[in-house]
Amino acid sequence: MVVDAHVHVYPEVLLKDQERISEKEPHFDLLTHNKVHKWGTVDDLIVSMDETGVDQSWIFGFAFRDMGLCRLCNDYIVEAVKRWPDRLKGFAVIPPLDSEAEVEIERCHDAGLVGVGELFPQGQMLDLDDIRQTWRLVGACHERNMVISIHTAEPVGHDYDGKGNVGPKEAAQFCINHPEAKVIFAHWGGGVWLYESMPEMKEALKNARYDTAAWPWLYDEKVLSAAFAAGVGHKILYGSDWPILSYRRYDALLSKTGLSEERLKMVRSENALSFLDRVC
Repeated sequence: MVVDAHVHVYPEVLLKDQERISEKEPHFDLLTHNKVHKWGTVDDLIVSMDETGVDQSWIFGFAFRDMGLCRLCNDYIVEAVKRWPDRLKGFAVIPPLDSEAEVEIERCHDAGLVGVGELFPQGQMLDLDDIRQTWRLVGACHERNMVISIHTAEPVGHDYDGKGNVGPKEAAQFCINHPEAKVIFAHWGGGVWLYESMPEMKEALKNARYDTAAWPWLYDEKVLSAAFAAGVGHKILYGSDWPILSYRRYDALLSKTGLSEERLKMVRSENALSFLDRVC
Protein backbone atom coordinates (compact mmCIF):
# COMPACT_ATOMS: atom_id res chain seq x y z
CA MET A 1 0.00 0.00 0.00
CA VAL A 2 1.13 3.56 -0.76
CA VAL A 3 -0.09 6.67 1.10
CA ASP A 4 1.02 10.07 -0.19
CA ALA A 5 0.92 12.62 2.62
CA HIS A 6 1.76 15.71 0.57
CA VAL A 7 -0.38 16.47 -2.48
CA HIS A 8 -1.51 19.80 -3.92
CA VAL A 9 -4.65 20.02 -6.05
CA TYR A 10 -6.00 23.17 -7.63
CA PRO A 11 -9.48 24.23 -8.73
CA GLU A 12 -9.34 25.28 -12.36
CA VAL A 13 -10.27 28.85 -11.48
CA LEU A 14 -6.78 29.35 -10.00
CA LEU A 15 -5.20 28.63 -13.38
CA LYS A 16 -7.79 30.76 -15.16
CA ASP A 17 -7.22 33.71 -12.81
CA GLN A 18 -3.51 33.12 -12.19
CA GLU A 19 -2.32 36.54 -13.31
CA ARG A 20 -4.98 38.46 -11.39
CA ILE A 21 -4.37 36.48 -8.21
CA SER A 22 -0.61 36.88 -8.59
CA GLU A 23 -0.95 40.64 -8.40
CA LYS A 24 -2.07 40.47 -4.76
CA GLU A 25 -0.51 37.17 -3.66
CA PRO A 26 3.31 37.40 -3.96
CA HIS A 27 3.97 33.85 -2.77
CA PHE A 28 1.47 32.42 -5.24
CA ASP A 29 3.15 34.47 -7.95
CA LEU A 30 6.56 33.09 -6.96
CA LEU A 31 5.49 29.44 -6.82
CA THR A 32 3.36 29.38 -9.98
CA HIS A 33 5.71 31.31 -12.27
CA ASN A 34 8.74 29.05 -12.36
CA LYS A 35 10.03 26.17 -14.44
CA VAL A 36 9.05 23.38 -12.00
CA HIS A 37 5.45 24.32 -11.20
CA LYS A 38 2.66 22.12 -12.56
CA TRP A 39 -1.11 22.37 -12.27
CA GLY A 40 -3.20 19.39 -11.24
CA THR A 41 -6.91 18.94 -10.55
CA VAL A 42 -8.45 16.26 -8.35
CA ASP A 43 -9.49 14.33 -11.45
CA ASP A 44 -5.91 14.47 -12.72
CA LEU A 45 -4.73 13.18 -9.35
CA ILE A 46 -7.04 10.16 -9.36
CA VAL A 47 -5.79 9.21 -12.82
CA SER A 48 -2.19 9.55 -11.64
CA MET A 49 -2.88 7.49 -8.51
CA ASP A 50 -4.35 4.71 -10.63
CA GLU A 51 -1.37 4.78 -12.99
CA THR A 52 1.32 4.76 -10.29
CA GLY A 53 -0.31 2.58 -7.65
CA VAL A 54 -0.94 5.18 -4.96
CA ASP A 55 -3.81 4.06 -2.74
CA GLN A 56 -4.49 7.21 -0.72
CA SER A 57 -3.51 10.88 -0.98
CA TRP A 58 -3.66 13.65 1.60
CA ILE A 59 -4.67 16.72 -0.37
CA PHE A 60 -4.63 20.48 0.09
CA GLY A 61 -4.89 23.64 -1.95
CA PHE A 62 -2.67 26.72 -1.90
CA ALA A 63 -2.15 28.56 1.39
CA PHE A 64 -3.03 32.13 0.45
CA ARG A 65 -2.94 35.25 2.58
CA ASP A 66 -6.50 35.99 1.47
CA MET A 67 -9.21 34.09 3.33
CA GLY A 68 -11.59 34.16 0.38
CA LEU A 69 -9.08 32.32 -1.82
CA CYS A 70 -8.42 29.84 0.97
CA ARG A 71 -12.15 29.13 1.27
CA LEU A 72 -12.32 28.53 -2.47
CA CYS A 73 -9.57 25.91 -2.16
CA ASN A 74 -11.18 24.37 0.90
CA ASP A 75 -14.57 24.01 -0.78
CA TYR A 76 -12.79 22.19 -3.60
CA ILE A 77 -11.06 19.83 -1.15
CA VAL A 78 -14.29 19.13 0.74
CA GLU A 79 -16.08 18.14 -2.47
CA ALA A 80 -13.15 15.98 -3.57
CA VAL A 81 -13.16 14.04 -0.30
CA LYS A 82 -16.90 13.50 -0.63
CA ARG A 83 -16.38 12.04 -4.11
CA TRP A 84 -13.51 9.75 -3.09
CA PRO A 85 -13.76 9.25 0.68
CA ASP A 86 -11.59 6.12 0.74
CA ARG A 87 -8.85 7.48 -1.48
CA LEU A 88 -8.52 11.08 -0.27
CA LYS A 89 -8.00 12.78 3.08
CA GLY A 90 -8.43 16.53 3.10
CA PHE A 91 -6.55 19.41 4.72
CA ALA A 92 -7.75 23.01 4.93
CA VAL A 93 -5.63 26.00 4.03
CA ILE A 94 -6.07 29.11 6.14
CA PRO A 95 -4.20 32.38 6.74
CA PRO A 96 -3.14 31.73 10.35
CA LEU A 97 -3.27 35.37 11.42
CA ASP A 98 -6.70 36.09 9.93
CA SER A 99 -9.43 36.90 12.45
CA GLU A 100 -11.68 34.26 10.85
CA ALA A 101 -9.09 31.46 10.85
CA GLU A 102 -10.69 29.49 13.68
CA VAL A 103 -14.14 29.77 12.13
CA GLU A 104 -12.80 28.36 8.87
CA ILE A 105 -10.97 25.55 10.65
CA GLU A 106 -14.21 24.63 12.42
CA ARG A 107 -16.18 24.75 9.17
CA CYS A 108 -13.70 22.49 7.39
CA HIS A 109 -13.48 20.07 10.29
CA ASP A 110 -17.25 19.75 10.37
CA ALA A 111 -17.16 19.07 6.62
CA GLY A 112 -14.85 16.12 7.15
CA LEU A 113 -11.32 17.47 6.73
CA VAL A 114 -8.65 15.99 9.01
CA GLY A 115 -5.97 18.66 9.05
CA VAL A 116 -4.76 22.16 8.26
CA GLY A 117 -2.00 22.86 5.78
CA GLU A 118 0.33 22.90 3.97
CA LEU A 119 0.89 26.32 5.54
CA PHE A 120 3.60 28.62 4.15
CA PRO A 121 4.96 30.62 7.13
CA GLN A 122 7.04 33.04 5.09
CA GLY A 123 4.48 33.40 2.31
CA GLN A 124 1.72 34.02 4.85
CA MET A 125 3.78 36.38 7.03
CA LEU A 126 3.72 34.00 10.01
CA ASP A 127 6.56 33.81 12.53
CA LEU A 128 6.37 30.10 13.29
CA ASP A 129 8.45 30.38 16.46
CA ASP A 130 6.36 33.23 17.95
CA ILE A 131 3.75 31.73 20.27
CA ARG A 132 1.76 34.98 20.14
CA GLN A 133 1.11 34.26 16.45
CA THR A 134 0.55 30.51 16.62
CA TRP A 135 -1.49 29.76 19.75
CA ARG A 136 -4.88 30.37 18.14
CA LEU A 137 -4.04 28.09 15.20
CA VAL A 138 -2.77 25.30 17.42
CA GLY A 139 -5.64 25.67 19.87
CA ALA A 140 -8.25 25.43 17.13
CA CYS A 141 -6.60 22.32 15.66
CA HIS A 142 -5.94 20.66 19.02
CA GLU A 143 -9.53 21.16 20.11
CA ARG A 144 -10.67 19.32 16.97
CA ASN A 145 -7.84 16.77 16.95
CA MET A 146 -6.55 17.93 13.55
CA VAL A 147 -3.07 17.56 12.05
CA ILE A 148 -1.10 20.64 10.98
CA SER A 149 1.18 20.46 7.92
CA ILE A 150 3.84 23.18 7.70
CA HIS A 151 6.37 24.02 5.00
CA THR A 152 9.94 23.86 6.24
CA ALA A 153 13.29 23.90 4.45
CA GLU A 154 16.94 23.14 5.06
CA PRO A 155 18.96 26.22 6.13
CA VAL A 156 21.92 25.29 3.91
CA GLY A 157 22.40 24.18 0.31
CA HIS A 158 21.04 25.60 -2.91
CA ASP A 159 18.28 28.17 -3.04
CA TYR A 160 15.02 27.62 -4.91
CA ASP A 161 11.69 29.36 -5.37
CA GLY A 162 9.63 29.05 -2.21
CA LYS A 163 12.43 27.62 -0.05
CA GLY A 164 11.81 30.25 2.60
CA ASN A 165 13.59 30.90 5.88
CA VAL A 166 11.76 28.48 8.18
CA GLY A 167 13.94 25.54 9.16
CA PRO A 168 14.96 23.34 12.09
CA LYS A 169 15.25 26.13 14.65
CA GLU A 170 11.78 27.52 13.98
CA ALA A 171 10.20 24.06 13.72
CA ALA A 172 11.74 22.98 17.02
CA GLN A 173 10.59 26.14 18.80
CA PHE A 174 7.07 25.63 17.46
CA CYS A 175 6.99 22.19 19.09
CA ILE A 176 8.50 23.50 22.31
CA ASN A 177 5.79 26.17 22.39
CA HIS A 178 3.07 23.65 21.49
CA PRO A 179 3.91 20.12 22.67
CA GLU A 180 0.27 19.16 22.12
CA ALA A 181 0.32 19.95 18.39
CA LYS A 182 0.25 17.01 15.97
CA VAL A 183 2.38 18.41 13.17
CA ILE A 184 3.92 17.28 9.90
CA PHE A 185 6.96 19.29 8.87
CA ALA A 186 7.21 19.08 5.10
CA HIS A 187 10.37 18.47 3.10
CA TRP A 188 12.11 16.36 5.76
CA GLY A 189 11.44 19.10 8.30
CA GLY A 190 14.44 21.00 7.04
CA GLY A 191 16.55 18.48 8.97
CA VAL A 192 15.03 18.99 12.41
CA TRP A 193 14.59 15.21 12.76
CA LEU A 194 18.35 14.89 13.25
CA TYR A 195 18.08 16.65 16.60
CA GLU A 196 15.86 13.92 17.98
CA SER A 197 19.18 12.28 18.92
CA MET A 198 19.20 14.84 21.73
CA PRO A 199 17.00 13.57 24.61
CA GLU A 200 15.35 16.93 25.26
CA MET A 201 14.51 17.40 21.57
CA LYS A 202 13.19 13.86 21.26
CA GLU A 203 10.68 14.77 23.96
CA ALA A 204 9.86 18.16 22.42
CA LEU A 205 9.32 16.63 18.97
CA LYS A 206 7.34 13.58 20.09
CA ASN A 207 4.23 14.66 18.17
CA ALA A 208 6.14 15.76 15.05
CA ARG A 209 6.36 13.85 11.78
CA TYR A 210 8.41 14.57 8.65
CA ASP A 211 7.32 14.08 5.05
CA THR A 212 9.61 13.38 2.12
CA ALA A 213 8.23 15.96 -0.33
CA ALA A 214 10.87 17.12 -2.85
CA TRP A 215 13.32 14.43 -1.67
CA PRO A 216 14.70 13.75 -5.21
CA TRP A 217 15.80 17.38 -5.45
CA LEU A 218 17.28 17.65 -1.95
CA TYR A 219 19.01 14.48 -0.74
CA ASP A 220 20.33 11.17 -2.02
CA GLU A 221 18.95 7.80 -0.91
CA LYS A 222 21.20 7.58 2.17
CA VAL A 223 19.13 10.13 4.10
CA LEU A 224 16.44 7.54 4.82
CA SER A 225 18.93 5.10 6.36
CA ALA A 226 20.23 8.01 8.44
CA ALA A 227 16.72 8.70 9.71
CA PHE A 228 16.32 5.10 10.85
CA ALA A 229 19.77 5.22 12.46
CA ALA A 230 18.67 8.35 14.35
CA GLY A 231 15.63 6.48 15.68
CA VAL A 232 13.02 8.40 13.68
CA GLY A 233 12.28 5.94 10.89
CA HIS A 234 8.78 5.48 12.27
CA LYS A 235 8.16 9.22 11.84
CA ILE A 236 9.00 9.56 8.13
CA LEU A 237 5.94 9.86 5.89
CA TYR A 238 6.09 9.43 2.14
CA GLY A 239 4.98 12.66 0.49
CA SER A 240 5.51 13.54 -3.16
CA ASP A 241 4.60 17.22 -3.64
CA TRP A 242 2.42 16.08 -6.56
CA PRO A 243 1.85 17.31 -9.26
CA ILE A 244 5.45 18.55 -9.30
CA LEU A 245 6.75 15.04 -8.58
CA SER A 246 5.12 11.62 -8.69
CA TYR A 247 5.57 8.29 -6.92
CA ARG A 248 7.82 6.80 -9.60
CA ARG A 249 10.68 9.16 -8.71
CA TYR A 250 10.43 8.19 -5.05
CA ASP A 251 10.07 4.49 -5.71
CA ALA A 252 13.39 4.60 -7.55
CA LEU A 253 15.02 6.26 -4.53
CA LEU A 254 13.44 3.84 -2.08
CA SER A 255 14.71 0.87 -4.08
CA LYS A 256 18.27 2.19 -3.78
CA THR A 257 18.24 2.57 0.02
CA GLY A 258 18.98 -1.08 0.75
CA LEU A 259 16.48 -1.02 3.61
CA SER A 260 14.32 -4.02 4.43
CA GLU A 261 10.87 -4.31 2.91
CA GLU A 262 9.45 -3.98 6.41
CA ARG A 263 11.04 -0.55 6.82
CA LEU A 264 10.04 0.53 3.33
CA LYS A 265 6.43 -0.38 4.10
CA MET A 266 6.62 1.89 7.13
CA VAL A 267 7.61 4.84 4.96
CA ARG A 268 5.27 4.06 2.07
CA SER A 269 2.14 3.83 4.19
CA GLU A 270 2.26 2.43 7.71
CA ASN A 271 3.72 5.50 9.41
CA ALA A 272 1.13 7.78 7.82
CA LEU A 273 -1.81 5.53 8.61
CA SER A 274 -0.66 5.10 12.20
CA PHE A 275 -0.34 8.87 12.64
CA LEU A 276 -3.74 9.53 11.09
CA ASP A 277 -5.33 6.94 13.35
CA ARG A 278 -4.52 9.28 16.22
CA VAL A 279 -6.78 12.00 14.79
CA CYS A 280 -9.59 10.00 13.17
